[in-house]
Amino acid sequence: MRLSFVSGTCARRRAASLPPTTGGSLRKALAFAVIGCAIPGAAYGDSVHTAEDPELLHFVSRPDLTPPAVTIDVKRKGLAPGYVFIAPKKIEPEGPLILDNRGRPVWFHPQTLGATDFRVQRYHGRKVLTWWQGHSAFGIGSGHYVIYNSAYRRIAVLRAGNGLAGDEHEFTITPRNTALITFYDQRGDTMDSGFQELAIPSGRVLFQWSALAHVPVSESYAQRSGPQPFDYFHINSVALGPDGKYLISGRNTHALYEINPRTGAIVWRLGGKLSDLALGPGTAFNWQHDARWRSRTTISLFDNGANPAVEKQSRALLLRIDLRARQVRLLHAYVHPEDLLSGSQGNVQMLRKGHAFVGWGQNPWFTEFDEDGNVVFDGHFAKGADSYRAYRLTWHGRPRSRPAIGVQTIGLGRVMVYASWNGATDVRQWQVLAGSSSVTMKPVRIAARTGFETKIELKSGAKVFAVKALGASGAEATSKTVRAS
Repeated sequence: MRLSFVSGTCARRRAASLPPTTGGSLRKALAFAVIGCAIPGAAYGDSVHTAEDPELLHFVSRPDLTPPAVTIDVKRKGLAPGYVFIAPKKIEPEGPLILDNRGRPVWFHPQTLGATDFRVQRYHGRKVLTWWQGHSAFGIGSGHYVIYNSAYRRIAVLRAGNGLAGDEHEFTITPRNTALITFYDQRGDTMDSGFQELAIPSGRVLFQWSALAHVPVSESYAQRSGPQPFDYFHINSVALGPDGKYLISGRNTHALYEINPRTGAIVWRLGGKLSDLALGPGTAFNWQHDARWRSRTTISLFDNGANPAVEKQSRALLLRIDLRARQVRLLHAYVHPEDLLSGSQGNVQMLRKGHAFVGWGQNPWFTEFDEDGNVVFDGHFAKGADSYRAYRLTWHGRPRSRPAIGVQTIGLGRVMVYASWNGATDVRQWQVLAGSSSVTMKPVRIAARTGFETKIELKSGAKVFAVKALGASGAEATSKTVRAS
């Protein structure tokens, strides 16, 4: 079934890395046209190229919001709860976007800076929205990290420490309410990369790890390209494991690494040229992203299989890790029905009841699989655009801003009222208020919410109008008063 929505209207930790350098070296590196790697820089997912003629949505009540149209190709029963979280880029405008299961916007936050890794996390027990924002060139970001509360108000901004620029690949809030972020730093003719653990909200560096201090350049599968800095490692994820060690992914070494949190030493490698674990059938991966512990014995990751292409399709993998036997076994491999091969980006999220949610990175698709690997939900947006990651997450938003209203005269004594409230998740109905003035307005109609923007036709000679959002517990908020246009 194909559905398409188009609207008309912690204790201080010792750093274990090379000595920090100033952030200027990264800015110099970004000036190069191509990063030294095995593929053209653009394939990493930079924002230089944009989608051609993307379909955008338009709303009468919020003409300032024009998110990309999203098509839902598959929607079956039994989906995991929650909304879809993406941050479309290579499209104007860019910005964090929350969608419902019909592909309709719930919240859109257009911004001039690029955004990646948009999702819900917990900070001091409360759900918050987080993402990286900044400028990206050839798969390396220079920016900062933001935290928003359920009223869509910014409550914290984090920046990388030690003079480094905050990279776009990771922003994870740990159970100890610290942040894990990635950085890139040019060292002579080589691009170093690594991660920091930061205190929130101060940004104090608690731990820093550098690839060049621990991983020889000879482990790389990338190739040098002229005088450009050689991006031999290319970190793209860092997560805290169940035993307190760090798990990181080096894209250009085709390997995952477990890192000792006190010394920075590599505990073991999985994949690549020097794997400490034997890879069972179907477990080999290449140019991967988003490695996460899912239990004490399972790891998930997104196996790009390109670029250059070494596989026919990208896969989301769930692996059984036996550290005693030093073996890895394949539990599940998820592939898209269209055999998507993504040369950059991508992620996999494990949901309840064995479901998995996959963002296909360079390809603008997102998919939910059930416990048997069947596709139960699948959607996409503009061809040529992409989202670094995609998630399915529960969220309750109550904006501090007021609902929005637009009113158009469509005939003699007839008007069309348009009601919306960007980010509100609990609105069930809209009540229209009308009158000859703001003092004399009274309720004239109640209509069910039908999406981001609800159209309500009225036969009315009133001069002014307003809308009131109604939730399960009653009135939520009221818009400003407007006249019909």
